[in-house]
Amino acid sequence: MKKGKSLLRGTGIFGGITILAILILSLRVQGVQQVPDPHAEMRSDLVMIDTMKTFGKLERSPVVFLHGQHTEALAKQNQDCSACHLLDEKNRRSYKFKRIKDTDRQTVMDLYHAGCITCHTETKAAGLKGGPLTCGACHQDNPQVASDRRPMGMDKSLHYRHTKTLEDKCEKCHHVYNEQTKVLEYVKGQEATCRYCHGEVTVENRIDARQAFHQACVGCHQERLAKNQSAGPDMCVRCHDADEQNLIAVVEDIPRMKAGQPDVVFIKRSPDIEPQATPEATPASDEDLLTRVPFNHKAHEEFNDTCRVCHHTNLKACVSCHTLNGDEKGRHVQLEQSMHKRDASQSCVGCHGSQQVQPQCAGCHASINQKFGGDSNPAACQTCHIKSPAPSGDPLLEPDDRTRAALLHESRTRVSETYPADKIPEKVEINTLADQYQPAQMPHRKIVQSLERGIKNSKLAAVFHREAGTLCQACHHNSPVSQKPPKCNSCHGQPFDNRQPVRPGIMAAYHQQCIGCHTRMGLEKPAATDCTVCHAKKTAP
Repeated sequence: MKKGKSLLRGTGIFGGITILAILILSLRVQGVQQVPDPHAEMRSDLVMIDTMKTFGKLERSPVVFLHGQHTEALAKQNQDCSACHLLDEKNRRSYKFKRIKDTDRQTVMDLYHAGCITCHTETKAAGLKGGPLTCGACHQDNPQVASDRRPMGMDKSLHYRHTKTLEDKCEKCHHVYNEQTKVLEYVKGQEATCRYCHGEVTVENRIDARQAFHQACVGCHQERLAKNQSAGPDMCVRCHDADEQNLIAVVEDIPRMKAGQPDVVFIKRSPDIEPQATPEATPASDEDLLTRVPFNHKAHEEFNDTCRVCHHTNLKACVSCHTLNGDEKGRHVQLEQSMHKRDASQSCVGCHGSQQVQPQCAGCHASINQKFGGDSNPAACQTCHIKSPAPSGDPLLEPDDRTRAALLHESRTRVSETYPADKIPEKVEINTLADQYQPAQMPHRKIVQSLERGIKNSKLAAVFHREAGTLCQACHHNSPVSQKPPKCNSCHGQPFDNRQPVRPGIMAAYHQQCIGCHTRMGLEKPAATDCTVCHAKKTAP
């Protein structure tokens, strides 16, 4: 019996090993991801050759190909890109290896094997350092090199440098597809980013963004270099290496882009119709608030590096995709959501909120209850949603919508300062722990003035800090704006109030507010573990 159990046990181990081997083989056949060595060399010119996945599951691991290394090796042999990349019928460089398009699995695989192995063999025969000749040397399961490639973008500075070099010939880069004539053509006024049409993958006769950028950008650079003209990089590392990108010259004073864009415009609620003025209602209705949102387009351009920050699909108004009720074009994100979603960087509220993590803002905004200082506060809503004056009744006297938007925008109250110094208490004595420590002397005026200096040059803060006492709301967060707000213990009972379980007692409130604010603002003191920084220890009588 023991012998039988031992035999079964052995069979189980053997069976387990067999199943594990089959599983590993199965995963390899299905094309598992490579696992780079944790100490692998980092390269920005690494290209993963995984073309075969176009025809189904990979049989071997993708090939790690170092593009820059091969380019340098070819240059020493007086060869260039044409050694590997063909020209298509429009004389554009194909970024596929030895072909214009993918045909069938066997043909493409043979192209790689014949081209690569032949080149490596000939290179070694010439006494030069050549590449690998065996399957495992190319198809590595644990490559010793990994990619640290950084995406390259066209910010305002680079765009200006290109337009200046090309003398405002926008047609050199921008084109649209004419559905009727079936050709690419330049249309003035429709100069949008390449990414609006060229996506992550090739669709029908529209190449993917990677090919489009390399054909247009690298192709143009090589063409200019061949004519001994100034040009941008034509090597992977020059565009995609982090250190190299930091060396790119940045134009500080960039003229505004010439695109006919408005300075100030109303946020539209309809794709084709600007909102019209409506008679003022008393009291104000939701409709009055929602129809009047003047947007300072020019100021937002100055703050951002690219139009895609807001116009992430096209250059049309947001409502063209994000309709009132939601639409498939806008992934069913409604217009209201697209403007107010706090966790979306491309929404107004989300973008503004992302600025609140700055040290000079975080100390206050992390403490403000959203019920009183956030989206649901009517006063906060009215910062953006401004009631428009009633129409005069004479069409000849009515300004157009852009003029009306500019006027409403200028009517906004902007506050960058708080109360005069003599109206702010210099010190506030906190004696909550008087039984153990001396009263804490809080330098109240110094704190207020320090917060004021931190936001003095912030245009965003100036617009949303609607009153001189707005700055005080960070500490006096649940009371109305006032020059003499109620004391903390008027809300935070002493000790803990069991009738308000989510409201901390006075001691907890002070420590959460003060220490929390100092931590978020990156202040070195007072430390949470050293009470005597604020409270002098009482000496024994």
